[in-house]
Order: sequence, then C-alpha cells, then structure tokens
Amino acid sequence: MKLIDLSQPIFAGCPNCPADPPVESRLICDPVRDGWRVEQLTLTSHTGSHIDAPSHKLTQGAHLDQLPLESFAGKAVLADLRENRPAMPFTSTFLARKLRTELEERIVLLVTGWGAKRARSDEWLHQAPYLSPDGAEWLVEQDIRGVGIDAYSIGGERELQNSRTHEILLSAGVWILEDLNFPEEVWSVAQPFEFWCLPINLKGYSGGFCRPVAVVR
Repeated sequence: MKLIDLSQPIFAGCPNCPADPPVESRLICDPVRDGWRVEQLTLTSHTGSHIDAPSHKLTQGAHLDQLPLESFAGKAVLADLRENRPAMPFTSTFLARKLRTELEERIVLLVTGWGAKRARSDEWLHQAPYLSPDGAEWLVEQDIRGVGIDAYSIGGERELQNSRTHEILLSAGVWILEDLNFPEEVWSVAQPFEFWCLPINLKGYSGGFCRPVAVVR
C-alpha cells in the first residue's frame, strides 16, 4: 500500500485565512536544558488541511466529534479546475461539464491549482477561485458525501456567497475539506480512488486538522 499525501504543512507563520490570527509556535521545553523537546502551537482549528463540521456555520449543527468517522473515508474523484481565472466562481454549469461521472456517495476534490501557490501573497489570500452557492447546490443534488478544495475557504472570502456556500453544503450533511495540496503524482491514480481524511478528535469543535491521503493498493 502507498499513501499520497494531499495535506498542507502547519508551521509558525504558515499561510492561513487572513481573518484568523497568525500561526505561532514556541519551544517550551528545550532538549539540552530540560531533556525533552516540546512545542506549543497557537492557531485556530481551521488551519492547514482541515474539516469544516456543520457547527462551523449552523447554530444547531453537529460538532466534528459527532460525525461518523467512517464518513471521512471513501471513494474520491478529482475535478480538474486548474484552467481558471482569479476569483472565478465554479457554477453548476461549469461543474456539470467538468464532472461527467457518477458522484453519488463520492468525495469530490476540487483542484484549482491554488494549493501550489500557498503563500502569504495577495493572490493566494484574496484571489482564489471558489465554489459558488449555485455550484454547491448542484453538488448536493448529486448526493455526494464530502467536498474538498485546495484553497483556505471553499466559498472564497467575499460575503454573502462564502456563508451561503458553506450553509448549503453543511445543512445537507456534506462535510467540507479545505487547504489541500495536489502533487502531480495524484493524477496517475485511477479514479475513483480510495481516500482518507480522518480528523483529529477535538470534542465540541466546529472543525479540526486532518491528514488527507490518496490510498494506492
């Protein structure tokens, strides 16, 4: 078995949502002084590759630990959306043209190319293409299990469309995975492929870090 890593790394000062505080890390135990090495991280639960649970946007929505762990493993398909323009919305018409395959119970991964651009730049922070509310409704109609994207927010940063995209997906029971990275190697894997993105066990949280991988057996 081989695992292809689709995650983004977390480190001090790593690129993250501009609405969130910067990621900080400090050494609280030094191996020379204390005999151990321990780091303290300060960051939000929606940093790096992470899952959005329904409670991220819905007042009465389920928290991350209330979702079945099995739902985060399944068959995934890639949507090659790399031919895009900055701040481009992915509409239902556009997605229907790009995803001409069976999607029921699938995990749909939207590949925009922004994962390779991850940096604290204006382009990455403010110009990423995004899933429009209309596109979110289309995915829900296909009865998908989850949807991921290689940008820090699936709905972009502009309101009200960002909120509406999240609400449509999460209210339909479709979990969201953000801040992915797609190495060239993943395109050689036959689709649909086995995919895991098991989130960390954070009790009562609206989201949490995960390690998304494509599984090749």
